[in-house]
Amino acid sequence: MTLDDLKARIGLIEEAYEFFLAYAAQGLSGDSAGSSGEQARDFLQRCDAALDGLADGFRAHLPGAAAHEAAVAVLERDAAASQALVRLALAQPALSSQLVDNLNASIHLRALLTDLFLLGDVLG
Repeated sequence: MTLDDLKARIGLIEEAYEFFLAYAAQGLSGDSAGSSGEQARDFLQRCDAALDGLADGFRAHLPGAAAHEAAVAVLERDAAASQALVRLALAQPALSSQLVDNLNASIHLRALLTDLFLLGDVLG
């Protein structure tokens, strides 16, 4: 994975989180979500794909220092937990605003975003 690919994945995850905030504020039931629900599902699918191998991308672009590896291991755990929740949401037949709001409120997703901000700064 190139550095540009890694940065694009980080950007996509951040963009998805921001979309989910707006989606949650709409107060949509799963049945009334319509095209907004399709857009939310698209963001979930792209977020899921961006999470695959994310830690390996950081490993490829950060020096092998113990502090870097320890931090990437934290990111790896947070990414795995976040991906499990993203996939849970994707498995639902309809995406309500409440479901997406609860996903956004997950400590796992918030921890992942913080990891990305911190490690993204280290990447430069």
